Amino acid sequence: MNRPAMNRRGLLAALGLAPVVFAAGCAGTDAPPTRWYELRAEPPEPRPAPRPGDGAVWEVSGLVRLPGSLDRDVLMVSSGASSLLPLPGHRWAEPLRESVPRRLVADLALLRGEGLVWRAPAPSGANVTRQLRVEIDSLMADSGRRTLRLQARWWLTDLRGGTTPPTLGQADIEVPLADGSPDALAAGHRLAVWRLAQRIAGG
Repeated sequence: MNRPAMNRRGLLAALGLAPVVFAAGCAGTDAPPTRWYELRAEPPEPRPAPRPGDGAVWEVSGLVRLPGSLDRDVLMVSSGASSLLPLPGHRWAEPLRESVPRRLVADLALLRGEGLVWRAPAPSGANVTRQLRVEIDSLMADSGRRTLRLQARWWLTDLRGGTTPPTLGQADIEVPLADGSPDALAAGHRLAVWRLAQRIAGG
């Protein structure tokens, strides 16, 4: 028995697939463009005069440990008692695991003075006498996006011999956010890193 030939479009419609394809196409067309954010190179506050302290040369571990929740390119905020909420369409231009260590070392160098802070491995001519290791336990805004909290620990080891244990430091920093926008959230991250560098340099 002969039946009328069905073209591809008619076949999709008969199978109920055409509405799905159409909806997906509309969603892709109407989706807002992605906005990108960075931790700016310039400090977010006026630079104070360098405080070299004892003049010791520091080598900072290139690996600053971050919680797994920050190992993503999308901006995140807290939600509820223990949830995290990604902000769709708002992404870091560079992963925080790379930008945070670089900014922290640069901020420490500004605060302590030229030639006194290097990211590992330090240049061969640098007379490194202290080693700094940093771990960030939390760097997250609250659900209302009013404040951003940074919790960190660091160890400063004297390399000049002896059995002196590393000096341990801790910081619990709260940064108020200008508003609830993703731009203010990104700016809060930068200010928190700067404030952490101040704590470490001042210790």
